[in-house]
Amino acid sequence: MTGTNRPKLGKYAPPGPLRRGPVIVLVQPQLGENIGAAARAMLNCGITELRLVNPRDGWPNPAAYVLASKADPVLDAVSVFSSTADAVADLHRVYATTARLRDMMKEVVTPREAAARMRQEQTEGHRVGILFGPERTGLDNEDVALAHIGITVPLNPGFSSLNLAQAVLLLGYEWFTATDDTAPSRLDTVRGGFASQEELQGLFDHLVEELNQSAFFHNVEPKRGAILRNLRSALQRVPLASQEVHTFRGMLKAIAQGRPLRASLRRKKPD
Repeated sequence: MTGTNRPKLGKYAPPGPLRRGPVIVLVQPQLGENIGAAARAMLNCGITELRLVNPRDGWPNPAAYVLASKADPVLDAVSVFSSTADAVADLHRVYATTARLRDMMKEVVTPREAAARMRQEQTEGHRVGILFGPERTGLDNEDVALAHIGITVPLNPGFSSLNLAQAVLLLGYEWFTATDDTAPSRLDTVRGGFASQEELQGLFDHLVEELNQSAFFHNVEPKRGAILRNLRSALQRVPLASQEVHTFRGMLKAIAQGRPLRASLRRKKPD
């Protein structure tokens, strides 16, 4: 196992909070750019240990740093191996990404199931790794044979090929979210937060006043009550921010102030 240092290519941002993740093993990667993009995908998901098996263009590779987009800490710690067997020798559980298992009997799971199992295995103190094959051909039989379990991504059967970095991101994302507690939805509010009921009532009263002034209810008086209930319901249905209420009231005020001017211009319009 050999660690390598990156070329001096400028400053980079320090990584954010990390999670101890699976070891990513790229077998005979062909392009430095793909290695860099894979490193970026890894750091997105809090995964930092990257191993390369016989990279075609050698290592270190300046092209990898260009595509890594500041995921330099992952590339700085890369280890290079001469064989896949050496790259996984210290791991307790190995997963192989492959579209098909060639004449081998081996359990195949989805990325989500693999992520759940890896989380459990790590909890039990085991080291796990994921094998990714060369961009053009994928893993060969000898490499797949080294794995305990295969991973196949359920995609369009007519077009299921993934870019190397896409595959790394997909597996990394499933691993990251396997125990993630992020709420399924949230509402980001502007400064000032939600409008109070008093502010909403003020907007409602302002609207009613302007509707009266514009004679809106003249021809729909029998439906006035229903219209006002629907208007109030609409204002309550969507959480409005305090700033938004002030904006709406400013618009109503501008419309009201412009009403006499528009009437005057209509009177002066030549026949």
